[in-house]
Amino acid sequence: MPASDLPVFLIMTIALGTCGATLAGGALALRLRDRLHLVLGFSAGAVIAVAFFDLLPEAIRIGGTAPGAQSVLSVAALGFFGYATLDRLILLHTHHDPQALVRRQWAGAASLSAHSLMDGFAIGIAFRASPGIGIVVAAAVLAHDCSDGMNTVNLVLKNGGSGRQALRWLMTDAIAPVLGAAASLTLSLPPGAMAPLLGLFAGFFLYIGASDLLPESFHAHPKAFTTVMTLLGAALIYAVVRIAG
Repeated sequence: MPASDLPVFLIMTIALGTCGATLAGGALALRLRDRLHLVLGFSAGAVIAVAFFDLLPEAIRIGGTAPGAQSVLSVAALGFFGYATLDRLILLHTHHDPQALVRRQWAGAASLSAHSLMDGFAIGIAFRASPGIGIVVAAAVLAHDCSDGMNTVNLVLKNGGSGRQALRWLMTDAIAPVLGAAASLTLSLPPGAMAPLLGLFAGFFLYIGASDLLPESFHAHPKAFTTVMTLLGAALIYAVVRIAG
């Protein structure tokens, strides 16, 4: 293989690895449907931890300055309250429109899939900047993509979706990083665009985890072990981010 083709090969191989990790996480969530409250608790902790320990720190690091950090946090707040507004508008029509829960599935699962698309794009951009940076970014993405698959399935099932619908969204989420990595080979984001995008996704994830997954996991099964699973999900993501650097 020519040396010039090696980065492309690495980028796409790692992207396929993220696809496999996402599918594995989603398959586990589908297998544990009878213990959905525990899986939801774990997912809630993982989603919130990704926002706090991965997306926001990375966005602030890219932003670079104190005003940049303030802007990132403002965009994250915009993402949180924007998603909350959309969610509440959908909920207002839930009792009158049977398609409302489908829209909630779509909003949550599509947000996670869009994040996965950006993960793949970030892998490609990082490798194009430096192999060392690419390896660090790839390790972080690979480590949390398993929980991404679980979260996608759980959001669909929690909002009344069937196993088949959950599987379709899981496939969308799994292929998203491959498409993002492929796009990174020909496209580039405008300067300064990555930090606000990460902040926006952090706001989305904070809302999904804190206002959707977390209360639902505890509502029907107020057990101590559900809380333990939430803390375990958060701890796992924290450890992964720390190890990945």
